[in-house]
Amino acid sequence: MINVLFVCLGNICRSPIAEATFRELVKKRGLQDKISCDSAGTAGYHIGQLPDQRTIKNAEKHGLKLTHRGRKLSVADLDAFDHIVVMDEANFKDVNDLYYKTKHKTPSADKLFLLRDHDPETRGIKEVPDPYYESEPFFEDVYQIVWRSNEALLDYLIEKHQIVKTEE
Repeated sequence: MINVLFVCLGNICRSPIAEATFRELVKKRGLQDKISCDSAGTAGYHIGQLPDQRTIKNAEKHGLKLTHRGRKLSVADLDAFDHIVVMDEANFKDVNDLYYKTKHKTPSADKLFLLRDHDPETRGIKEVPDPYYESEPFFEDVYQIVWRSNEALLDYLIEKHQIVKTEE
């Protein structure tokens, strides 16, 4: 089983929608027995809370139900997940620093990377923008970014790990 963790700051906007869209893509390809995912935040502001209501509303518009409860990234996550996919540079630095501090080495580019490293429309922008202080339409932009980035990420993981759908 390949385990993927999506990380943002508070775990109530970007990483929950990234987790939900990725899970949906995995399901559509029939790979639930091969790939799993979760999400976390680098800060503990929203531990135990459901995602932001605007994130929930936007997800529902796309047929996704968000039930994830906010949690903070833990040291145990660094070993439990094969890939840690971060939404922006500041949180990437925080995860990288935690990894270095606890593992005494820098994580590989295979282990820790930005989600938009896989965005076919990145146009040089490497971060998923944080919609928290923005209006509802901005949440749709974030959804579109994570959806297309996750499609490419899933293709990458299938190829990298030579994942083959189990015949039923």
